[in-house]
Order: sequence, then C-alpha cells, then structure tokens
Amino acid sequence: MELNHPPEKPSAKQEDDSRPQIFQTLRNIDLNLLTIFEAVYVHKGIVNAARVLNLTPSAISQSIQKLRLIFPDPLFIRKGQGVTPTAYATHMHEYISQGLESILGALDLQGEHEKQRTITIATSASLGALVIPQIYQQIRKVNPHLQIRNIPLQDTETQLSQFQTDLVVDSGSWSSRTLSTHLLFKDRVAVVCRRGHPCSRTGEPVTSEDLQTWEHTFIMLPGGMVNGVRKQINTLLPDRNVSFSSYNMVTIASIIGSSDLIGFMPARIFALFKDSFGLIEVESDVVIKETIDISLHYNKFSLRDPVVQNVIEAIVEGFASKAVSAHASPS
Repeated sequence: MELNHPPEKPSAKQEDDSRPQIFQTLRNIDLNLLTIFEAVYVHKGIVNAARVLNLTPSAISQSIQKLRLIFPDPLFIRKGQGVTPTAYATHMHEYISQGLESILGALDLQGEHEKQRTITIATSASLGALVIPQIYQQIRKVNPHLQIRNIPLQDTETQLSQFQTDLVVDSGSWSSRTLSTHLLFKDRVAVVCRRGHPCSRTGEPVTSEDLQTWEHTFIMLPGGMVNGVRKQINTLLPDRNVSFSSYNMVTIASIIGSSDLIGFMPARIFALFKDSFGLIEVESDVVIKETIDISLHYNKFSLRDPVVQNVIEAIVEGFASKAVSAHASPS
C-alpha cells in the first residue's frame, strides 16, 4: 500500500536530541585511527603507511587491530607484500576521505588546499566598484583558489576588531592599537555637475561666488572620514547651500546627473561614473588641496594567518606598482 504522505523530515529538536549520541560515538573512537586507516588504504600496505606517517609498522598494525574491534569487518586482507581493502573498507574510505578533506580545508593555514578559502573585504558600494576589480586580480595572481567576498562597510573598527571581516578599504584613519593601515593611493577632489549645466556654458572658469549660487550635494561618511577635505570646502565656500545629502556616492552621482546640483567627489569615482550619469568636471578657481587617502586596514592579529598576510602584501604591492606606472607614463 502506498503512503499518502511522505515521511516527515526530522525536526530541529530531533536533530539536537541526536547530537549527544553522535558525540558519544565519536568519543569512543580515536580519530587518529582514521588517519592511519586512510594511509594504509591509499598506500596499499602497512610498511608504506608507516613510512609516510613516521610510525613503526608495529604501531600501524596495532591501530588496524583496534579498528577491527570497532567495525564489523577485517578491513584489509594481506595480498603479497601489501594489503587489499575489503568492500566495507572501500565504503568507509569514501566517507573518511571526504571528512579529512573538509578538515584540511578548514585548517588550511598555508592556502595550499584545493578547497576554497574565503577572504572577506568590507568597502562602501562606490569604493568597492573602484578598487575591488584590481584587488581581485592581485589576489588571483598569488592564490587563484581563494574566494573573495565583498561585504558592506558599517564600522571599520568594530568589523575588524571582532573579526567580522578580514580587510577594510576606506578613506578613514583609525588610531586603534589593534589595527594596521597601508595607504593604497591618494585621490584629488573634483567639482562635478551634469553635462549641459548652466555653469558650464560660459566657457570661463567658475568662481567660488558663482558656485555658491547653485545648490550642492553632501556625502555623509561615518566617523572622521575626509574631515580635512570637508573643512577646506567649507572654508572656500562658506555660503554654499546643501539641498541633498546621501551616504551613497552612486546616489550622489545619479542626482547630480539629473539636476542642476553641484557636488564634490573623488576624481577616480568621477571618472568611474561620468559616462553612466552624464557628468563633467567643473572648471573652477576653487582648488581643493586636501586629498582623499584610500587605505587598506586590517587587524594586526590577522598577520598570523599566512593566507591573509600574502593577500595584504599582494594588494599593497599591486597598488604601489600601478602608482609607479602612472607616474612613469608620459603626460
């Protein structure tokens, strides 16, 4: 007779109730025996397994005897100078090898394992669009097996101190003793408007007085990011009228491209968005001497992880090489 309803899946409570039994079973098994089992299986002999594990053949034989007491099978049968696995041992090998592979992947401090290790990098949306492509290429050069995850930047110090992310790229400066910083590049500040804006039709540089007759945008950044730039803009344009503010540079670019608002943004961000949003740089006598410093931040304890250390070095060297190439290029 067919069942009208499929069997119910175990509930979360049932799974929780079964865990003590799992732990009890594992407690009764010396997990080192499974390593020895794999060595004998792969190398098809007790002597070869002993050589690989730097143990005596006697120790390997004793371990196999212990496994035979646990499992209802002889596991290995002597054949010539080696051994051949039983059908049950072959069945065990399929699961044990997968388990050991997973453990090796989790404990892979050198980044040499074939399983993917994930490196997490926190950025703002706009800065991520600017720097992540280059960072991705640099990481792939030194470790093509790594998976890179870009997450939203919320609070640099918190995310790094609590190991919620491996790396942060932003324009802030942090004084925490647990954090380290590498400057990736400096960027100038551009005055930006939409293509066809009235202030761009005169053919003459726009004065600070003229700029202040137009409404402006304002980018809201956490903490003390770009405070120096902000102070200089306020000094040069004390009477500017800010009518739109946003935490997102993409939104700023979009609103400037669809209105008569004037805005300030990093020159590289402007270059990234100008074609998409129809932006141009305003020729003006207002010169922002302060630069925006884009830096890589990480927790100092992360340097104990060779994988993260190699990633940091690759990113820093990659941006340094690009800066040297840019300076060497003819203007």
